[in-house]
Amino acid sequence: MYQKFLTARSPVRLLEKGLHGGLGKGNLGLVLAGHGIGKTSFLVGVALDELLRGGHVLHVAIDQTVAHTRAHYDTLFEELAATARLDDAPVVHADMDRRRSIRAVTSASFGAAKLREAVKIEQETSGAPALVILENFDAARGSRDELLDMKALAQELGAEIWLSVACPGEKVDGLPGALASSRDGFGVILALEPEGKTVALRALKDHESTNPSALRVALDPRTLLLTRS
Repeated sequence: MYQKFLTARSPVRLLEKGLHGGLGKGNLGLVLAGHGIGKTSFLVGVALDELLRGGHVLHVAIDQTVAHTRAHYDTLFEELAATARLDDAPVVHADMDRRRSIRAVTSASFGAAKLREAVKIEQETSGAPALVILENFDAARGSRDELLDMKALAQELGAEIWLSVACPGEKVDGLPGALASSRDGFGVILALEPEGKTVALRALKDHESTNPSALRVALDPRTLLLTRS
């Protein structure tokens, strides 16, 4: 819808080029990082990209408030609007708000069944989401059956589902918790790690590629958008 607004600072542009077309509809994506590195900001950037193309987004904030999550969207939108010198920013912002739903849940009560319930409500009230964000997913609850059910939901919707999961340290050494046995359930797995004055984005899995490490991108540590050239 707002193609002129999609700037080169969106990490999605490089994901589409560096990966095999990006995540793709019907697939699960996973973002891993230590606490405070920028998982939420990165996925909000992915969500903004979808919204600016006219899609509908469901953001499930696990153990976070709606206000906290909305603030991430506002901050990144303001950054992109300033970069692109968008004249009609308030109109664009209001239009995106109408096509984005944020639901706050607790990790103790959340699972694939709850996600299906949330998606059903969205379909009945706002339309089927093209993108679903699961912020702060608990790796300990990521059983293979749960993840396969989420992947099946992505395929039923024809949507992308992205999860963010916290790692114990700044360096991502592998999949934490129960996720380790479910690697094949994800189409794309990304790691965010601090690197000097930037945050490095690297691919741990790129669909069936045998060389996923070929993707390595520097992101702004404040916004998790591409660094300015």
